[in-house]
Order: sequence, then C-alpha cells, then structure tokens
Amino acid sequence: MSLHAWVEKCEHVLGLGTDAASNRARRILKSVANRSIISRDVASEMDKKETFGEWLADRVATFGGSWTFIMAFGVFLVFWASVNTVVLITGAFDPYPFIFLNLMLSMLAALQAPIIMMSQNRQAIKDRAAAEHDYEVNLKAEIEIMALHEKLDQLRNEHLQQMLVQQSEQIKLLTQLLAAQGVKVPGSGG
Repeated sequence: MSLHAWVEKCEHVLGLGTDAASNRARRILKSVANRSIISRDVASEMDKKETFGEWLADRVATFGGSWTFIMAFGVFLVFWASVNTVVLITGAFDPYPFIFLNLMLSMLAALQAPIIMMSQNRQAIKDRAAAEHDYEVNLKAEIEIMALHEKLDQLRNEHLQQMLVQQSEQIKLLTQLLAAQGVKVPGSGG
C-alpha cells in the first residue's frame, strides 16, 4: 500500500474533518509518514517563556505552601504574642488582641492569595499543554502500531500466498508422479 493511500486510510479510520483537532491529527500522521519525532519537553519550553512575574509567583507559591513557611510563621506568631504580652507588659506596641498583627496577616493573605492563584493557573496551563502533548504522542504511537499491524498482516498474507503456490505445485508434482506410476488419483480427471 502506498504511503498516500495509507495516510488516507488512517484519516478515514480516525474520522478526520476540517476542525483544529483533525489538523493536529493530520500533522501527527505526517510525522509518522516522515518518521519524525514529536516528543518534546513541554514543561521546559513553557519555563523558557515565563516572565519574571510568573517566576516570582511560582516561587512565592512554592515557599508559601511549604512546611518551612508554616513553621517559620508559627515561630513568628509565637514570638509576636510573647513580646507583646510577656516581655512588654507595659507599653506593648500591639497589646492583646493583637489588632496590628491581624491587620498584617490580612494584608499578607490579600497579597498571597492572588499570587498563589496566578501560580495555580499557570500550572493548569502547563498541565493542559502536557496533556495535549501526551495525546499527540499517544495518537502517534497508536498510528505506528496500526502501521505495524498492517505490515505484519501484509507479510502474513504474502507468506500464505507463497505457501499456497508451493502447495499447489507440490500437489501437481505428486499427481504427475502418481500418474507416471499408473496410480489413479481421485479428482484428477484422468
């Protein structure tokens, strides 16, 4: 089967139309036909394109969601409460109920939440790109497997044809040998 016919058969099997997904599948079919590689490191490609703000958002989210941050912040809160209740019994700059600390924590949360959401959105975009790439690689693998099955079927059919030709030649030779010895062969017409 010619390459063009095989590609058309694959397009038919995949039910390709004119939409973007079909165009992507055609691109993958071409990569199969050209024996080119489509695997690539999507995450590093996206990391190369990241802005400083995206990089910073990722670092803040990584640190803000770590045990190091939780423990350090816990120590800071205990220190703040201790200084403002025990050490500075008189003249504490933020006495109980720590209104200034609450203000600072609220401002921290107001800044940290959108930064973490930016990082999560960026990670979702990375995950979506990786999933799309995985789909392309899987589709190419399926197409390659289909092509291998097609080749194996073709080889098996050719082999069976050769065996049938050899078998018919052997039967003809055996019939001739038996006829030469005067043995009547059933179904030989003679």
